[in-house]
Amino acid sequence: MPRAAAIQNPTLKEYARKRDFSGTPEPSGEAPASHAGEYVFVVQKHDASHLHYDFRLELDGVLKSWAVPKGPCLDPSVKRLAIEVEDHPLDYARFEGHIPEGHYGAGDVIVWDEGRWTPIGDPHEGMKSGHLKFRLAGSKLAGSWNLVRTRMAGRKPQWFLIKGRDDQARDFPRFDILAEAPLSVVSGQSLPSEAAALKQKAAPKRAQAKPARDTSRSKAAPKKTARTGKGKLPDAISPELATLVDAPPAGDWRYEIKIDGYRILARLDGGEVRLMTRNGHDWSAKLPELCQALAALPVQSAWLDGEILVMDEEGRPDFQRLQNAFDANLSAPIHYTLFDLLWLDGVDYRDQPLEARRQALQQVLRGNQQASLRYSEDFTDDPRSVLASACRLGLEGLIGKRAGSPYTQKRSRDWIKLKCKRRQEFVIVGFSEPKGSRAHFGALLLGLHDADGALRYAGKVGTGFSSATLKTLYQQLKPLQRKTCPLQQAPKGADARGVTWLRPELLCEVAFAEMTREGLVRQAVFHGLRSDKPAKAIVEEKPQKAPRATGAKAAKDSTGNTLEGVTVTHPERVIDATSQLRKIDVARYYEKAAERLLPWLADRPVSLVRVPDGVGGEQFFQRHASRTGIPGAEQLDPKLDPGHAPLLRIATAKGLIGAAQMSALELHTWNAALDDLEKPDRFVLDLDPDPALPWQRMVEATQLTLTLLDELGLTAFLKTSGGKGMHILVPLQRRHGWDEVKDFAHGISRHMAQLMPDRFSAVSGPKNRVGKIFIDYLRNTRGASTVCVWSVRAREGLPVSVPIGREELPTLTGANQWTIATVDERLKAADPWADWARTRQRLTRAMFDQLEG
Repeated sequence: MPRAAAIQNPTLKEYARKRDFSGTPEPSGEAPASHAGEYVFVVQKHDASHLHYDFRLELDGVLKSWAVPKGPCLDPSVKRLAIEVEDHPLDYARFEGHIPEGHYGAGDVIVWDEGRWTPIGDPHEGMKSGHLKFRLAGSKLAGSWNLVRTRMAGRKPQWFLIKGRDDQARDFPRFDILAEAPLSVVSGQSLPSEAAALKQKAAPKRAQAKPARDTSRSKAAPKKTARTGKGKLPDAISPELATLVDAPPAGDWRYEIKIDGYRILARLDGGEVRLMTRNGHDWSAKLPELCQALAALPVQSAWLDGEILVMDEEGRPDFQRLQNAFDANLSAPIHYTLFDLLWLDGVDYRDQPLEARRQALQQVLRGNQQASLRYSEDFTDDPRSVLASACRLGLEGLIGKRAGSPYTQKRSRDWIKLKCKRRQEFVIVGFSEPKGSRAHFGALLLGLHDADGALRYAGKVGTGFSSATLKTLYQQLKPLQRKTCPLQQAPKGADARGVTWLRPELLCEVAFAEMTREGLVRQAVFHGLRSDKPAKAIVEEKPQKAPRATGAKAAKDSTGNTLEGVTVTHPERVIDATSQLRKIDVARYYEKAAERLLPWLADRPVSLVRVPDGVGGEQFFQRHASRTGIPGAEQLDPKLDPGHAPLLRIATAKGLIGAAQMSALELHTWNAALDDLEKPDRFVLDLDPDPALPWQRMVEATQLTLTLLDELGLTAFLKTSGGKGMHILVPLQRRHGWDEVKDFAHGISRHMAQLMPDRFSAVSGPKNRVGKIFIDYLRNTRGASTVCVWSVRAREGLPVSVPIGREELPTLTGANQWTIATVDERLKAADPWADWARTRQRLTRAMFDQLEG
């Protein structure tokens, strides 16, 4: 029974004791397990007796849980109280709903954020010592975090939840993630109490609305006659501001080139023009030519939104030239690029959808002969391709705007910005003193060599360091200390105060948004030390124009990175530093493997392991389509997985290339086909060894498990995991439910562990498989998945999970024997799983009895 399932794990007894599952919709503990090394986290917004946030981290098969009264904060200087509460079952991570009155925790719950977490160091030691360090990869929370146990008295242990100092940190209260992103990441809904409050707050505004105001959400622009409205032109309007994000979101978005200029809102009233900055300053006197151009537009009254800019010789916005134009009191070269219309001839357009506002703006600009006024075109292509093109052209990035969204006079997540960043090596010339809670040093001072060999100051980098990096790097810096500045000219002002100077020998790699005209990096992020170049060789890397190819070579180059209609951007990006295999190599492998892979992939939900920074960087597990749009991938009916964004399906070679384009390496599939997700058509035994065991022990363990399956009368098929272990797959007729199949797989695991306790374990976790092999049965739960045959693995060398014949097992040298660089011959060989479709078998009562006996 469900209650019994919850009590099976001793740490969940307190959770079960507090709840009556006959009256509460909360999960009772029959949880799908995540994959080894893939811990989930969830933050649930809980409107109980007091609104609070429940922060949960998966560990040891449960969700370790803390109640955070004020919710997470992205400011590292802010400590948020986190009260440790009872462990929750894993399937609580999916819970949204209403806990009825009279039950423990009565109130409404939404999933405010969810994703994956990675411990920094041993998480068990962190929990024991009272300082748990980890990284989050969620929709709202990301980067490094800390849970620090306090000595404050209380019935329950009290901790502080603290954001780490990295790229994802934000100043509070200037940026409040709770206010900026209040909705559920699963349903997109707010808490019922908040929705009611917003509705009540908005009601008086609707009652006062002007009769002429058109608040339709239609994507068509209001008719020309609507401009005869009598609404009063607002004296001031605040601009909608974009939120910086690290990747394009899913959904319907319009993208424009991010302009490197000054934001200006133009107010037109009977021929009088005012040009207002985002801070409310009137720049009309500075820009008389633009005022004249705007006054010539065929409108009586209007508010327009755009950016003023000056372009370089190649037509790119140049912020330095814009500043120079103001310094010289020259406004002639300044252009006004318009991207939004907020008011027009008595009609307030701010409640109109984005498309309607922009269509009305196009109508206003139609026939415009003023060269200084331009319309900002948008793109609906794959934003990553557009961004890559923008970055190659030296532009700042993209602005994305959610289709159908109204104009909001504040920073909004309906408008996002994607920035291009540069990256190169610098010489470390010094470091500053640490401030606040940081230890060892504050920032690294950087240097570059000029053409004449002189070492000049290039700015500093103060983000991108973990606590461990700060410590180890400091140990490397100490022996290089010197008394004098190694630069040709020392920096001035604050950059020179409290600096420890170094011999200019150590190099680091830094990503940054731009290099100023003064030669200083902006928005710099530390990425690691470099030792493969001499310090004297480090100069500023300036992008060069690529030579034009002609003739046959041009035709070849134009299509070499386009596979199955998908253009692979950044094709030369190294995915695995060990083998130097690139993004294009992964895409080409999946193109070659499509014929062998798709029969095992196309009819099942697929989950992806994505590695945007390569094998050595952060990895993200994506189960649902809401995370991003993948070229060639299909979003399944949401009814297949209620309460979540749609599941994904990849059924074509284009979808495989699209996944590779989106930096997905691994493809994981369910144990059930789409036409009946409630009846598994196979079960999987994942033999997961202690990494210290020799390979021969894995071969023997696989043979012993196959012998048991033979005795049970079940035919099994083998594949390498691509990692350390082996996968045994057993096809089934679709007569059994998930619980029955998982119980049977669990029975096999228990049976082998009881029979040979020195060789096998039936309990997960590294401490339970020391010197042993864990037969992982947990992948046989609804929603769990296993890496697909012929999938790449996100490991050094980019190995492939390859099907093998039983007779081949003794000849294997390892589970990572084949990689994308060596698998070609194997792809062409005979299929060792050719008999799968002819294998018809089911589980019987006699088989269960045999395992229990």
